Amino acid sequence: MTQHADEDVDRHRGVAGLRLATESADAFASTLPVDRNQAILEAAKQVGAILKREGHPFALAGSVAVYAHGGAQNLQHDVDFAILPEDVQSVAETLREAGLEVRTPPEDWLLKAGCMGQQVDLIFELAHQPVTTELLARADELSVDSVFMPVLSPTDLLHSLLSAFSEHHCDFGAVLPIARALREKVDWEAVRRDCGDAPMPDAFFYFLERLEVIEPRTREGRP
Repeated sequence: MTQHADEDVDRHRGVAGLRLATESADAFASTLPVDRNQAILEAAKQVGAILKREGHPFALAGSVAVYAHGGAQNLQHDVDFAILPEDVQSVAETLREAGLEVRTPPEDWLLKAGCMGQQVDLIFELAHQPVTTELLARADELSVDSVFMPVLSPTDLLHSLLSAFSEHHCDFGAVLPIARALREKVDWEAVRRDCGDAPMPDAFFYFLERLEVIEPRTREGRP
């Protein structure tokens, strides 16, 4: 990807235009887009550009990944990136060197960073499974509001969402619009196979069938 000539002027900032954490909070806030969706996109672009520049394997995940695949620009409260477990320390150091605040939360499957007033989650375990090089290799190189970066495949996105369902967290209403938006791009049989016989994903598949989002399984395909 061609870089602008002025991107090398202030390499210590990580990417062109990325302010250091020590700058005035008021001055920093004044540059943020008024629209929250656009603010989240700007944060995704900045962090994605930093990770690309330093050669860290990663893939955009979450609602911004859905948007990159053609879903609605109805973004959630943060930006999600999938990274390798063995790269956690080096990714944290890279983001800190770029001026971002990075912290380790109580949850033991992600890092959290702040960029342009937005929360960025750097996830190294999706749906109770470590992020792998194979998962990242399946990512699609897509434009995210004009910045190209790897984005989790639609099949892997849906699998990660459905595999996270449990008796304590089972929000079908949040995932239904995503399934509708990406249904033509998802290998549903692969998602079913990888989810196995877990009851919550199985109930969601039935829900999708009744709503005619996906085709019902044939009798031979049912367990």
